[in-house]
Amino acid sequence: MMETLSYWAYATAWKITRSLPASWAYAMFQFFGDLIYKKNPSPVQRLRSNYARVRPELSTSELETLVKKGMRSYMRYWCDTFRLPSWSSAQTMRTVVVENEHFLRDPLVAGRGVIVSLPHAGNWDHAGAYFCASGAPLVTVAEHLKPEKLFRKFLAYRESIGMEVLDASARSLATLSQRLRNNRLIALVADRDLSRSGVEVEFLGGPSRMPVGPALLSLQTGAPLITAFVKYEDVGIRIIFESEIAIPESGSDSEKVAAMTQVCADRFGRKIRENTADWHMLQRIWIDGDFVERES
Repeated sequence: MMETLSYWAYATAWKITRSLPASWAYAMFQFFGDLIYKKNPSPVQRLRSNYARVRPELSTSELETLVKKGMRSYMRYWCDTFRLPSWSSAQTMRTVVVENEHFLRDPLVAGRGVIVSLPHAGNWDHAGAYFCASGAPLVTVAEHLKPEKLFRKFLAYRESIGMEVLDASARSLATLSQRLRNNRLIALVADRDLSRSGVEVEFLGGPSRMPVGPALLSLQTGAPLITAFVKYEDVGIRIIFESEIAIPESGSDSEKVAAMTQVCADRFGRKIRENTADWHMLQRIWIDGDFVERES
């Protein structure tokens, strides 16, 4: 019953949000973000705990302001998600600013394929739609959601904006390797390990686990691994790329993968500190403790 209700809630929001004028839709989602913040359910508490760890220098009132901004940013992501399939390619393109785009384009021109590792920040679907619309269709992996109908709806949504989406499984790594050999763009959201087989990294001052997929793919195929961060602008998004992560010359394969993943974690951490409100991490991320309690 709960899975059925969840599906119909998403399906209804998808339909209604696309039919509203943009200003109404975004105002409505901001209102819901503020309401959820005030209700303070466990995901908001987790967001507060995560932000407190990222920005320990903030006072209690400053932290609360940041958490409220974070919930508004998170709800903006959902409003975008529901409206994005109705956008034209021109609207998608004109609402994106890209820094250091050559780090992504040059390997594709050279026929090497490229792997982009990025955190849950800004709107990564909008970024993906931009590259699909600009001649670089991408391949990604999605967590299998329940109910099945909801997973299929999200799958169809991402496919409608030009992505090839693989179900996260033991077979997906082999498929991604093949796509790289065919000079494709692989984009993987990789700041939280869902497989329980990730590698431990030092992330924003504490131990965390991140997936090995991006680094392992680079090691196995020779395709360059780069990182990206997506942040919101007043209108649209900004995608910031950073350069190729070198494969270490010495060490075992597991040590090389760990070292490359640590570079990703370091880069993510720097950008998250600078743009904390756009990091939509409402789940546990560190493995050395639970909530950081801060009274409002």
